[in-house]
Amino acid sequence: MNWRAALGLTLLAAAIVSGWSAWRMRGSDAPTAGLAQRSDYVLRDFELVVLGSDGTESMRLLAPRLQRGEDQSMDITTPLFMIPGSGGTWQVRAEHGWVSPDAELARLEGGVSGRSDPDAGPPTTFDTASLELLPHQDLARTRGQVTLTQPGIIQTGTGLEANLKTRQYRLLSQVRTRYEPSASR
Repeated sequence: MNWRAALGLTLLAAAIVSGWSAWRMRGSDAPTAGLAQRSDYVLRDFELVVLGSDGTESMRLLAPRLQRGEDQSMDITTPLFMIPGSGGTWQVRAEHGWVSPDAELARLEGGVSGRSDPDAGPPTTFDTASLELLPHQDLARTRGQVTLTQPGIIQTGTGLEANLKTRQYRLLSQVRTRYEPSASR
């Protein structure tokens, strides 16, 4: 066998191996650094006040970090939304938040909890895994499991719609109620 035939077989083997390797890796596209979404800006340790169309405060947001993307949506780390209403101010917390580009929708994920103002009527709390806030409609809603607690009563169910201005709540399905009257002394 001459050296040209040996070189040809070596190149053929290298082409087969590289083609087989490329074929195996075709489904695992690794993200490239150039395609990552860039931020318009990042806020750290901030407080943001949102005004309604009538000029009154409709919501206040506190968080350690907000990142606005090129699509004008916002990703928020551990947000605290404070929503004023006729029944006092609601505080809604989560591990992560996302706000749509038009600010019509805020999605909260991970350990979402809401607390009513204890000075404005009976204290009310709710806990769920995810929640959608529609600030212009004063509405909070979820399709997931919810626990709603008021003095003497604990309700669990699937799905919640709550008007945070008027403190009206509605559990949507599989509702269970447990009464816990206070101990008489």
